[in-house]
Amino acid sequence: MTEVCSAALRLGYDGIEIAPFTLARRADEISSAQRQETRKIIEDHGLETVGLHWLLAGTEGIHLTSPDNETRERTRDCLNALLHLCYDLGGKVLIIGSPKQRNLAKNQPFMDGWDRLVDLFQSVMPKTNQLDLTWCIEPLAPVETNFINTVDEGLRLVRQINHRSFKIHLDVKAMWAQNTDVAEVIRSVPTGDIGHFHVNDPNYYGPGMGDVDYTPIADAINDIGYNGWLSVEVFKYDPDGETIARRSREYLRKFWPDNG
Repeated sequence: MTEVCSAALRLGYDGIEIAPFTLARRADEISSAQRQETRKIIEDHGLETVGLHWLLAGTEGIHLTSPDNETRERTRDCLNALLHLCYDLGGKVLIIGSPKQRNLAKNQPFMDGWDRLVDLFQSVMPKTNQLDLTWCIEPLAPVETNFINTVDEGLRLVRQINHRSFKIHLDVKAMWAQNTDVAEVIRSVPTGDIGHFHVNDPNYYGPGMGDVDYTPIADAINDIGYNGWLSVEVFKYDPDGETIARRSREYLRKFWPDNG
């Protein structure tokens, strides 16, 4: 963590997102001492903990739409553990991606999975509110999951859960997969419903490292008045993570030169 934070600071980043599996197999296995140490390292480097993503990666027996009661109880416990982890690390948002752990089972009706997901998150909203955190549902491409693939579906979920601490997460790579104009998709979302934003490219590298022109995207972000985090999320790390982080930030500064 020290090496990562040192690089982030050196490259001019303001915050860091954490995937829980990089600390331990499960959130409840991360000790209080480890949480305190991790938070101290981040803050000592002048950075903020943005929140958590890849929430359920590496977990077993956890699933967001499962009809199995024992699985649902384990998942509820896992979500509550993630809330406490995010709070202890100083984060504010939890990104609900986890495509494999939300997939509908074979022959499972869409609305069955939908209702189970709604019930699950409504059950943890009191704790979410108590800790002043925010869940963000991330629509993902059909190649990744068969459940909640578009921003329209994500907004529908936000409307149904109807809680100030449940919002939508926008991701350029995922919006690009909708085969619609990304800038127009962004403009279709009420600013108050956006909880977080990932910037990347469909080629799995950072912004500016593929075919996506961020000029209209930046215009749309500015037009709707979104002033939250823009977080670089990549899935390929060659030639190395630091080069990708540097190039991504240099590209984004073309559109937001006055931002940190």
